[in-house]
Amino acid sequence: MNNFNLIEGELKSAGFRFGIVVSRFNDFINGKLLDGALDYLKRTGAKADDISVVKVPGAFELPMAVKMLLETKKYNAVICLGTLIRGETTHFDLLANQVTKLISELSINYNIPVSYGIITAESIEQAISRAGTKMGNKGFDAAMSAVEMASLYAKIKKS
Repeated sequence: MNNFNLIEGELKSAGFRFGIVVSRFNDFINGKLLDGALDYLKRTGAKADDISVVKVPGAFELPMAVKMLLETKKYNAVICLGTLIRGETTHFDLLANQVTKLISELSINYNIPVSYGIITAESIEQAISRAGTKMGNKGFDAAMSAVEMASLYAKIKKS
């Protein structure tokens, strides 16, 4: 067997601080994503004082709010939540591509995990099914990813 130093994140949020940025547009779906993220963080040990929720008008504003949170250096991870539903124009494609690219770049540039809990769906029905019904809750999943990555980053810094 190989001898190597395995570094893995844990699914415990106690001791970490989290920022959550959530879009108000499509709030009937995003509210469920936020509930899922908060549920996961609380189940894994996060205290209410260690969670900040920032609401923005829409998906376009998510990256700027994420950047502002990252600049404070107060958070171990930031969770992005939103819903984009395809319409009849190219608006969906432009937003989905640009928001995804910027969020990824922010995580890399600031060296702080930013998890992606943005639903991109072809219909309202698809979006609803990803916000707590038969397809799970993407907010819960994004929080799980954020917790694991915050733990992993902390371990890598110590190694």
